[in-house]
Amino acid sequence: MAVVMNKIPVGKPKIRLVYGDEYKFVQKVVHTNKLNTVCEEARCPNIYECWGRGTATIMILGDTCTRSCGFCSVNTGKPNSVDEFEPLRTAMAVKKMNLRHVVITSVDRDDLKGDFGARIWAETIRQIHRNVPGCTVEVLTPDFQGYGPALETVFEAAPEIFSHNVECVERISGQVRVQSIWSRSLDVLEHSVHFGLLTKTSMMVGLGETKVEVIETMKEVVDLGVDIFTIGQYLQPTNHHLPVDRFVENEEFQDYKKIGLELGFRAVESGALVRSSYHADEQARMVKGNK
Repeated sequence: MAVVMNKIPVGKPKIRLVYGDEYKFVQKVVHTNKLNTVCEEARCPNIYECWGRGTATIMILGDTCTRSCGFCSVNTGKPNSVDEFEPLRTAMAVKKMNLRHVVITSVDRDDLKGDFGARIWAETIRQIHRNVPGCTVEVLTPDFQGYGPALETVFEAAPEIFSHNVECVERISGQVRVQSIWSRSLDVLEHSVHFGLLTKTSMMVGLGETKVEVIETMKEVVDLGVDIFTIGQYLQPTNHHLPVDRFVENEEFQDYKKIGLELGFRAVESGALVRSSYHADEQARMVKGNK
């Protein structure tokens, strides 16, 4: 039987915690296969809902990031060496969970100068396609420092959805993710679109942006040809991270959804607790149905 509790994190949004059998099953499969998930590492507020639905976002290439973004609680430091068996273990976990859609993400691996981890990314996609043929793969990648051959290594593995996040509006990007370049993220998205992939991006609000800036960002992204857009409230993971500037009202989130669809996105997910992989399986089905 599921145990249900409600708690309020840093601010207004309420999180419904459900410790049911499906949640425990997903947790067991992930830990047994020695995998990391962004659900746990980034302290995602939706972990109980998503794992309770039998879905998870698996994080490859270790649990230590070479960057230190002001919003993210993933460990920062010197990563371990690459695990060559991780792609197969990931595919076996996806098969065990009987997933129809999986989201794969990773830490930044700026230490891997040859391809920034793209080879492991591509092999993970191929292993899932090979071992779980009924499962679609969505990848949420870092920017690979904008290195074209690394991006194309991932593209050629043919993920059903390619995702890379702009994270915030351009004006505050230098404070939010110091080691990244906002325009480079746009280049990554444009490269994916030109390659012919279904493309997705996400951003947070509540970091000091204005509504006008959010809409301008949406326009800039949709003009690149991006198909899917998600937007959610920034929640401070610890006192050492960027503070919340404001809590965005639900009405504003609904405005963003309406505007996004009018601008031409095929799917828009907008709400306080929305994250880039939130309801990703539903978005994938929606976009495939509308294509």
